[in-house]
Amino acid sequence: MRNRVLVLTGGGDCPGLNAVIRGVVRRSARERNWEILGSYEAFNGVLREPMELIELNKEKVSGIHVKGGTIIGTTNKGGPFAWPVKNRDGSWAAVDRSEELLRKLQYQNIDAVINIGGDGSQTISQRLFEMGLNIIGVPKTIDNDLAGTDFTFGFQTAVEIATAALDKLVTTAASHNRVMILEVMGRDAGWIALHTAVAGGAEICLIPEIPYDVEKVLKRIHERIELGRGFVNIVIAEGALPKDGTSVFREADEVGYKNKRLGGVGIMLMEQLKELDAELDIRVSILGHLQRGGAPNSFDRILATQFGVKAFEMVLERKFGEMVAYRHPKIVSVPLKEAIQHYNIIKPDDQMLHTARGLGMSFGD
Repeated sequence: MRNRVLVLTGGGDCPGLNAVIRGVVRRSARERNWEILGSYEAFNGVLREPMELIELNKEKVSGIHVKGGTIIGTTNKGGPFAWPVKNRDGSWAAVDRSEELLRKLQYQNIDAVINIGGDGSQTISQRLFEMGLNIIGVPKTIDNDLAGTDFTFGFQTAVEIATAALDKLVTTAASHNRVMILEVMGRDAGWIALHTAVAGGAEICLIPEIPYDVEKVLKRIHERIELGRGFVNIVIAEGALPKDGTSVFREADEVGYKNKRLGGVGIMLMEQLKELDAELDIRVSILGHLQRGGAPNSFDRILATQFGVKAFEMVLERKFGEMVAYRHPKIVSVPLKEAIQHYNIIKPDDQMLHTARGLGMSFGD
C-alpha cells in the first residue's frame, strides 16, 4: 500500500504557493510508494460531499512554479473548527467539524498533511496536531508576520511590486510638485511598507508599530516643499494609525470570514493633512491585491521550492507538529507553537528600521 500525503493551501493567495506544491511532489517522486493528494480550497475539499481531492503527480505540477495563485485553490473563510452552516431562519452559525475531518482523513488513508498557510492556517495546524493529526506547516504570507522564520515566501514579490509602483509615483510627484501617498498591504505589521520605502527612497513611512503624529508628518512635508516647489513620497501601511487614534477598517460581512477588512488609511491621511494645509496637492494610490497576484520573483520561487522539499523530508522524518522555517542561511523546522505564539512585527531595534532612520526617513514620531 502506498503512503499518502495531503497538501493544501489556506488563507489569502500568495506568489509561490505553486512552487511549494511542486517541491513536495518532485521530492516525493524520489522515494518509493508515496502518493501526494491535493485538497481544493484548504480543508474544504475534505469536508465537502463529495470530497474534492486531486492526485498531484510530476505531470500535474510541471512548470507551475512560475505561476501565481494555487492550482488547488485557497480560502480564508470557515475551516474545520468554524464551518459555516445556514439556519432555517436564514441566519448563519459556525459548527466544529474537526472530529469529522479526522475521520475522513483516516478513511482516505492519509498518513500526513502539509498545510501551507499563514498564522490562521498554522493555528488550525496546531489544534489538529493536538487532536492527533500528523501535520506539518509551511509558512505563507505576503505580510511576513509569521514568527519562527526570517521570511515567508510571497513577501519579497509583494515588496518588488510595491517598489515598482513607488518608482512610478516618484516621477509623477516630481513633475507636478505633489505629495504622493502609496498605501500598501501588511495588516498589522509594517514589513511591506518599510522595505518598500527603503527600496524606493520614500521620505516618509508610516507603519502600525509606530503611531504617527500628523503634525510631524506635515512638518517633514514642509521641509521638502519650499516656495511651492518640491515633492514628497509617502508609503503607508494599511494598518497604520495616528497617535490616540485607530486603524481604518470595517467588519467583514461575508459568511465565514473573520478578519477585519483594512484599507483607506491613505485617504484618511490625505484628509488629515488637508485640514492642516489646504494648499497641499495630494494624491493617493491604494495598491491593494496587485501585491499578492502574479508570478513569484526568483527569491520567492527558490524559497518556496526549498520549503516544499523540506516539508516532505519532514514527513519522512516524522517531524509532525512542526513548521518549515528559513533561518538564514538554513531551511530548518520549528515547533508550530513557537511559530504562532506571537505576531511578527517590526521591533524598535530592527536593522531595517535603523537603516531607514539613518537615511533620514520620517516615521511621524
